Amino acid sequence: MSDVDSPNHRPIDADLVRSLLQEQHPDLAELDLRHAASGWSHQMWRIGEELVVRLPRTEDVVLNVLNEQRWLPELVDRFALPVPVPRRTGGPSERFPWPWTVTTWVPGEPADEQPIAQGGPSTEALAHFLRALHRPAPDDAPAHPQQRGVALSAFVDDIERGFRDVLGEDPAAGALRDIWQDALAAPEWTGPKVWLHGDLHPANVVVRDGALAGVIDFGDLCAGDPATDLSAAWLLLPQGEADPFFKTYATADEATVRRARGWTVLRGIGLIGIGRAGDRGLPGGQPTWGTAGRAALDRLLRTTP
Repeated sequence: MSDVDSPNHRPIDADLVRSLLQEQHPDLAELDLRHAASGWSHQMWRIGEELVVRLPRTEDVVLNVLNEQRWLPELVDRFALPVPVPRRTGGPSERFPWPWTVTTWVPGEPADEQPIAQGGPSTEALAHFLRALHRPAPDDAPAHPQQRGVALSAFVDDIERGFRDVLGEDPAAGALRDIWQDALAAPEWTGPKVWLHGDLHPANVVVRDGALAGVIDFGDLCAGDPATDLSAAWLLLPQGEADPFFKTYATADEATVRRARGWTVLRGIGLIGIGRAGDRGLPGGQPTWGTAGRAALDRLLRTTP
């Protein structure tokens, strides 16, 4: 998680977190409290050894907080991988204007800082995790405000800006454009909308001893085309693991794999752009994301027929 701050970020410190706990969850207020991480959208504070307070830093992610609180408890029993299970909720107050959550702590380092090095068990764990998640969602499941899970045709303008402004004269741009065009031409998803993590990139999984150890940040839970999440085969896993991943996942047809490649191009270019912003110290930038995005595109180029 990045420590890049913005003037739009609400100040959060230990005194504030302690006072919120004293006000709404006094039985937790005397536990050891220490800062865990500051991302662009949330700050996390460990309380004791097993819990973490997750507070939004800007108003525009409040819906993500409510989304996670509403839906994640209904899904956690499906997962063999550790995920941050909501245990308590906090409401707006005079001290803090937005909802917040106490979840279980998922130990590990984010994969943008410590990439997954072990295929094998990590590949199987990710495939089983996504197959368990990708079940038909109810009619009232949320749509994603940034259009995750929809047809790739919704991103034609975005991808063109990415090719122009992010990749520019990159020698790989032509081959990546071919992959994108093939994904765009693939048949669209016609099955039921399935549950999606919605934001499955390296900063949203954790790694221990080189292996995938958990999936975090479910604020973007939504329903739609599973190809969105299946881009994780290249975004997260080491070189050569895409084929074993899809064999274990087992239910992705050729068109879905083609669309997943397109999502990888889209997300990989986006990660590189955010990484460059971080290198320049710009608000919203995440310096480690650029390396992760480039690695994902390299893996895609080396494994696409």
